[in-house]
Amino acid sequence: MIQPVVLAGGKGSRLWPLSRELYPKQYIAFPGEGTLFEKTLLRTRLFEQVATPIVVCNVEHRFLVAEQMQLLNMEGRIILEPVGKNTAPAAAVSALVCQEEDPVLLVMPADHKLNGEVLQKAVEDAFPLAEDGYLVAFGIAPEKPETGYGYLRKGQPLPKGFKVDSFAEKPSHDLATQYVDSGEYFWNSGIFLFRASAYLHELKKFAPEISSACTEAITGMISDLDFMRLPQDAFKACPSDSIDYAVMEKTDKCAMVVLENAEWSDLGSWSAIYETGVKDTNGNVCQGEVMVDSVKNCYLHAESRLISAVGVENLVIVETSDAVLVADKNQVQNVKNIVNALCEKNDEKAILHRKVYRPWGSYEGTDKDKRFQVKRIIVNPGQVLSLQKHHHRAEHWVVVSGTAKITVGDNEVLLTEDQSTYIPIGTVHRLENPGCIPLQLIEIQTGSYLGEDDILRLDDVYGRDGIDG
Repeated sequence: MIQPVVLAGGKGSRLWPLSRELYPKQYIAFPGEGTLFEKTLLRTRLFEQVATPIVVCNVEHRFLVAEQMQLLNMEGRIILEPVGKNTAPAAAVSALVCQEEDPVLLVMPADHKLNGEVLQKAVEDAFPLAEDGYLVAFGIAPEKPETGYGYLRKGQPLPKGFKVDSFAEKPSHDLATQYVDSGEYFWNSGIFLFRASAYLHELKKFAPEISSACTEAITGMISDLDFMRLPQDAFKACPSDSIDYAVMEKTDKCAMVVLENAEWSDLGSWSAIYETGVKDTNGNVCQGEVMVDSVKNCYLHAESRLISAVGVENLVIVETSDAVLVADKNQVQNVKNIVNALCEKNDEKAILHRKVYRPWGSYEGTDKDKRFQVKRIIVNPGQVLSLQKHHHRAEHWVVVSGTAKITVGDNEVLLTEDQSTYIPIGTVHRLENPGCIPLQLIEIQTGSYLGEDDILRLDDVYGRDGIDG
């Protein structure tokens, strides 16, 4: 039995401004495609005798995960991490929740592009190795010297694979060229196959602090709606490390199976997105409303307005409703420096888009100044916001389309197009869409403080606390 484990954490900061901390790249639907997370889930259906997937994600992304799994009509166990601790603990808690059955775990990042049929064949080749106690990594036959990936060096031949002789960090270009020319090195895909008991045994041997912290966290895990929530204190105490560092580089049971012609990319930078895109006759990849003149080898991505470019080469230009990135295509790895600088300033553009998704729908800021802000709110059919009140702001709601069921204090009213209501400061209220089409309304907030944390939630069907909206 194969137990898929999808590692859906990560911030995707190198794909800012499209990817944000609360809406990272694995959940973004690129034009003409589904999300990377959805594609990873769909790959699990290629295998016979496969269990429903285990998904490990950050608690902040839980509703994105649940919604996209629901769209695929896919069931599974969703484990919530209160804080990211890298891949070794994520794989450990996944192995622990199914250790009684002791399946073979197929551990996959949720944010990679990959030919599923090639992976299917490689997993079939690797399965006997995993059953024999090997921890199998999957190498990618390199297409060119690449400085953004780690490498695996093949060692002694095994049936359908090799022992791993050594791991190599992201190299310089000259060293990467030597690796590729030697024919002995392969890109490290970050995909692994091993029996649950084998991984837990090696983890306990080489990373006992991770092993004990994850065991304690599983003991205290609680069910929360459709989620499995790890306890914050126990999991925070767990060291942060990758599967490679914690186990694979230290065990003598590490094997490798090579993925040939895998069409693989970790899509970890805008240059990687460019490489996988469809290019015009001048080598440009254009998404959205884009106009170019005398432009070559550029990536241009427009989300909310026209991008026009004249006489430039080798640039990445990405526009969203609240930010624009312009970067040399050879320096896009440094986009994370911009994100770090935004974080140091506590600028929410590192964390949120102007349009913010919630389990009930979404809201988008359209205007803001001293003592007021305006939002466009969409509530999906049948969904309901929490019963709540605010200490510092009043709200005015105008229905644009659909039907709103609104609770204000002890009163309950139904509003339709062009009707409005007023929520005074401190008044308990709730918004619901009882209809079968999306409810759209305009919210005007006024008051001395308009932060999202000015909310006292009294009742919530989604089991939320904090500032989830």
